[in-house]
Amino acid sequence: MLIPRILTALVGIPVVIACIYYGGLAFYIMFFAVILFSVMEFFSVCKKYKPMSILGTLVSIVFFLALSTGTYVQETIIVSIFILFFFAMFKKSIENISSTLTVTCFGAFFITWTLFHMVLIRDIPKYGMHYIIFLFVNIWMLDTGAYFIGKAFGKHKLAPLVSPKKTIEGAIAGVVTAIIISLIYRNLFLQQVLTNQETIIFALVISFVGQFSDLAESLFKRDCNIKDSGNILPGHGGMLDRFDSYLFCAPVFYYLIQFMKY
Repeated sequence: MLIPRILTALVGIPVVIACIYYGGLAFYIMFFAVILFSVMEFFSVCKKYKPMSILGTLVSIVFFLALSTGTYVQETIIVSIFILFFFAMFKKSIENISSTLTVTCFGAFFITWTLFHMVLIRDIPKYGMHYIIFLFVNIWMLDTGAYFIGKAFGKHKLAPLVSPKKTIEGAIAGVVTAIIISLIYRNLFLQQVLTNQETIIFALVISFVGQFSDLAESLFKRDCNIKDSGNILPGHGGMLDRFDSYLFCAPVFYYLIQFMKY
């Protein structure tokens, strides 16, 4: 398991860094793929609720395109929901159709909308690349600190029914690690972008919301008795497993930047 995990990281990290650096179309395509696979994996995880997977995935694609152009977003949502209900009415069975529609809409709209904020962050004029790197570094270091400290010293479960292996000690270590690494990164590369105070605030918010977001995605997996959302990334699980921390973190960070810096 460790070797595939390392090999995936060796291939994946340079690709992510290149897309972040070039931005524009490269980053856009990367997150189109991330969102597409995340939505499909979500429908697979929640298959016991019988989501309209194909239609929901198509709705997600159209919604992503609407968000990208910034036009007809509300109209896209309304028409898409109308279409989903229309097809639901003519299914062979409408047993548990409320669950079907709810899960389909959640996957198609929520996952697409939240992760699309990664594109919005990268597109922030002048400093978008710095902000998105800051976010990635925080999440990566947060996960690393929480994992190793939690494994070595963790005794008190954080949310045992949702994620049995996560501990309070690990969560605290993740927050501390994120703050320390953020300050180091800021003083090396972002002195013209962020103050130390802003860096600490950003790191605190990202570390708390990132861990919350991770647990939120785990709720669905525990409910459906599934360990990983998929296997597209050997050693790492699914795309949604790798980007679950950004579901809530991306929009919160984006609007925090807008509030504090613009």
